[in-house]
Amino acid sequence: MAQYYEGIGRRKESTARVRLTTGSGKFTVNEKDFAAFFTRMGDLEDILRPFGAVGQEATKYDVSVLVNGGGTTGQTESVRLGIARALQIINADWTSALRKNGLLTRDARVKERKKPGLKKARKAPTYTKR
Repeated sequence: MAQYYEGIGRRKESTARVRLTTGSGKFTVNEKDFAAFFTRMGDLEDILRPFGAVGQEATKYDVSVLVNGGGTTGQTESVRLGIARALQIINADWTSALRKNGLLTRDARVKERKKPGLKKARKAPTYTKR
C-alpha cells in the first residue's frame, strides 16, 4: 500500500479521519463520492481551503475520509481540520500559512448543557403571574 498521511479533525459532535496519498485527485467520504456526500453549496470550497492556503492543488492528492457524528456543518469543518493537519505532516513549512488562515485551530464551541428548571440551556418556562 502507498504511503499516506493522516489527520484527525473534530468539530461539535463530529470526527473525521482524513488520509492523504499522492495521486490523481480522487476524493471519497465514507466510501461515497465527495459531491454525493456533501451536497450543500460552498462546502467543496470550504473543505479544500487548506490546499489553497499552502499553494497546492487538490488534484495532486487522493483524499479518503471517514466521518461520523454531528451534522453537516460539523462534518464539513472537521474534514477541513483533518486535511489541514495531514498537510502539516506532509510539510512542516506549511504550518505558518495554515495557521495564518485559521485552519489549524480547533473550534471548541459545543452545545451548552441543559440546566434543571429550564427548558433548554438558557430558555426559561413562560412566566405566569396567576
